[in-house]
Amino acid sequence: MRAAVFDRFGPPEVLHVVHIPDPQPGPGEVRVRVLAAGVQPFDVAVRQGQMPWAKITFPQTIGQEYAGVIDAVGEGVRDFVVGDPVLGSTMLNGAAELLCVAAETVVRKPAALDFPTAAALVAASQTASGALLELNAGPDDVLLVHAAAGSVGTIATQLARRAGATVIGTASPRNHDRLRRQGAIPVAYGPQLIRDLHDLGLKPTVALDAAGGEAIAQSIELGITPDRVGTIVDDKAAAEHGAHVVRAGRDPQRLAQVVELAARGEVVMPVQLFPLDQVVEAHRAVESRHSEGKVVLLIAS
Repeated sequence: MRAAVFDRFGPPEVLHVVHIPDPQPGPGEVRVRVLAAGVQPFDVAVRQGQMPWAKITFPQTIGQEYAGVIDAVGEGVRDFVVGDPVLGSTMLNGAAELLCVAAETVVRKPAALDFPTAAALVAASQTASGALLELNAGPDDVLLVHAAAGSVGTIATQLARRAGATVIGTASPRNHDRLRRQGAIPVAYGPQLIRDLHDLGLKPTVALDAAGGEAIAQSIELGITPDRVGTIVDDKAAAEHGAHVVRAGRDPQRLAQVVELAARGEVVMPVQLFPLDQVVEAHRAVESRHSEGKVVLLIAS
């Protein structure tokens, strides 16, 4: 099978596509023929060598989220059969034509949802839904989402709006119309954010930081108490200001709930597609932090 690998830590150019042996499912596992695989900042950090706890063996495959069709089942698997369309989380092997995962982690893909969008939803759905639970964001809140046009911010905005919260989303001006369509009040990020919110007469009560930098400090300056400020990207600033580091774990049930909403058109995720052979360009797009929505690799047609 073909898979994206890297032989050393470094920039996107260390990635390349090679042929490696097909994996075989063990007991309780299914093998998935991957059609689409998401690319996330975690992948970038692993490739750069910034995740020392990750078990890396060169040449190392990469990728954490997938969507595809089951093509083999291991001993003891009863809930899935060959041909089932599925999606889910994996660990450092998603950008490949085949992967094996524990059947208990797999989510069924609704027929109304295409494979690239399904792959795009995997990490963002679990992170965003878990973060909103940890922050206890509800209908009486004004939620400030830093980097609302990114994949996690996109899902968090829509889930919070469904829960009845008012959402303010920071993004570059070119993404403001999209944020409005998702129900958010858009504002530009940067040093003028606090002034702009004061001018609008908006007072946030809870904040989710998917941007880093000055986001946590700005949230607290706006009057949000540190216990209601959560970040998924900036552990150092969280420690400095007493904010939360959100580590929403993988949860197939939460993922399935968001996937069902997406299948009904009630949650949307913009997708930026790259073929597997352009994995370098896909990583560049994620690393730039200016990609719109979610970067997804097309593994097979």
